[in-house]
Amino acid sequence: MTTAKNTIGIVGARGHTGAELIRLVAAHPRLELAFVSSRELAGQPVRDHVAEYDGALRYENLSHEDVAAKGADAVVLALPNGKSAELVAAIDAAKPATVVVDLSADHRFDERWYYGLPELTRGAYAGQRRISNPGCYATAMQLSIAPLVDELAAPPACFGVSGYSGAGTTPSDKNDPAKLRDNLMPYALADHVHEREVTRRLGVPVEFMPHVAPHFRGITMTVNLWLMHPSTRDAVRARYASFYDGEPLVRVVDEAPWVSAIAGRHHAEVGAFTLAPGGKRVVVVATLDNLLKGAATQALQNLNLALGFDEWTAIPRP
Repeated sequence: MTTAKNTIGIVGARGHTGAELIRLVAAHPRLELAFVSSRELAGQPVRDHVAEYDGALRYENLSHEDVAAKGADAVVLALPNGKSAELVAAIDAAKPATVVVDLSADHRFDERWYYGLPELTRGAYAGQRRISNPGCYATAMQLSIAPLVDELAAPPACFGVSGYSGAGTTPSDKNDPAKLRDNLMPYALADHVHEREVTRRLGVPVEFMPHVAPHFRGITMTVNLWLMHPSTRDAVRARYASFYDGEPLVRVVDEAPWVSAIAGRHHAEVGAFTLAPGGKRVVVVATLDNLLKGAATQALQNLNLALGFDEWTAIPRP
């Protein structure tokens, strides 16, 4: 017996995250690509750009109304910030039951949208059809802070370093390998959108200092946490292990995880758990692939939840 598949469309499929999502959908037993929209690649076969996809689809340059008229069961928006409103309005008008997953920051502060970091927000999912995917840095920060958020005596200070794929495909200093060679480039050192995002989601002020490095993919997040009461390394590690027990996409490790070991992987790693003398200052390090657990993999977790599948369907486990 053949099981019917749900159809999914991707808007903004030219970018790195769009390609990763195509790979994940191609391996999914219950999802089928209905369309992929990209102005720059319009007319070209998808399989020419994503080898894992062997279907006949070609990229299309679709208007908002065209996307809505496709009638897909789910649509993923992989667009720059500020570009989703008219497209969502068109889908709302044509087929409001469509599951929409927005990878941009446009709806992360909108309480009408489910904020989909499943390891932390799964319990708040109640069938919402509008899902905001967390930011990559914001995912790493929240996974680092959440187990101790009730014990904090001061705002967490977060030093983040991302590979240059996080700067997208539009040319800039932050994704220019020549300018990044032998360099670490700080930017947006206060009031970054991910700083505001994490502050809102965790309910505590968070300080975030992002940097971009010469490697292509992967985030390292070093987080400084001041506790109200002294603790020990064993107690802190046990708290994280208990908090993420049963979460296949969050791996608690002893040592500080390396970004080179997380590239191309679908999970996050949290470790180091270093205490300063006195036991009130803890340093935690997290790594994740910004294109996967920081974007496409997390989007697939959210799609699986919304469409009634096992959350980890078609997601390789660590």
